[in-house]
Amino acid sequence: MIKNTTKKIFELIKKRKILFIALFFIIGGVFFGSRSLASKNAPSYDVAPVQKQDLSLTISASGKVKSEEEVTLKFQTSGSLSWVGVKKGDRVTKWQAIASLDRRELEKKLKQELLDYMNERWDHEQIMLDDYRDIALTETIRRVKEKSQFDLDRVVLDVEIADIALKYSTLISPIDGLVIDIDTPHPGTNITPTTGQFYLANPDKMYFSANVDEADIGLIKENQLATLILDAYPEEEITSYVQDVEFTSTVTSGGGTAYAVKFALPNSTEEEKFKLGMNGDVEIFIEKRENVLAIPFEAVQENENGKYVFLKTENGFEQKEIKVGFSNDIYTQILEGLSEDDEIAISGFKELERKLGKSER
Repeated sequence: MIKNTTKKIFELIKKRKILFIALFFIIGGVFFGSRSLASKNAPSYDVAPVQKQDLSLTISASGKVKSEEEVTLKFQTSGSLSWVGVKKGDRVTKWQAIASLDRRELEKKLKQELLDYMNERWDHEQIMLDDYRDIALTETIRRVKEKSQFDLDRVVLDVEIADIALKYSTLISPIDGLVIDIDTPHPGTNITPTTGQFYLANPDKMYFSANVDEADIGLIKENQLATLILDAYPEEEITSYVQDVEFTSTVTSGGGTAYAVKFALPNSTEEEKFKLGMNGDVEIFIEKRENVLAIPFEAVQENENGKYVFLKTENGFEQKEIKVGFSNDIYTQILEGLSEDDEIAISGFKELERKLGKSER
């Protein structure tokens, strides 16, 4: 009897001990779990150091390589192409003849006009020499002489037109340059003023042209430094500068308004390195500040009292008023309020506002 009673007591103690241990682990799990969850839900803030660096404001644009001297030559009259003195890729000099129409018909036309002129001139001189004494015929004679003068003037114009047509039968290059393309390069072909065109450009006077949006054009000035990167030479940065800003605007493919800006290209030791139509991008340096204290642009906050940041301290963060200077939408110059190597928040601003507002109350 006593043995059974003792056994029951030990079993009861054992069960309570197990229950106590289980309860201990449950309470401990809830406690540590809640602390872990609280730790996970605690707000975290990205920070950035206050550092000295060079700041620059730039404007970017895309464009193409062009030549200052580009011409399209074409004949003023129709005819048979009798001679072509150049081919695509040839170099030409200023005032060099490059092609000609068949001149035989034009030369005959000029001779015919000259003969008509001589005949009309003879008749005119004869009329002017005639002396009519009859007063009644004076008015009639005056009109006859006027008509003779008109006819003479007409044939003089015909001679001049025929002479111009003969001269225009030969195409002359007005520039030193390169033959870029020829519509009809084969002699014996009948052409019109809209066909048989010759395209020339001067490869020694190349430049880069880019369209700058009207919102930025007011910042562009002549001689501002720029950096070019052409698609043909992606690893090469070309130092350039603004040569000229067009006075008239152009409409972009997207329907916006832009202005063409001209950039100088360096003289290259490689022959014809820069070719017409090469695409590229340009970065124009508007303003630059060297070795200034700066922070990320997004760190700067503003209220009715001015600009401020959230400065990291030993106990968390504090709101710190600052004075700023130059900004390029990436970094902002600090004039007052911060020191080098200070750390400031660059995220979680609303939570910091709320947290600091509560602590002040």
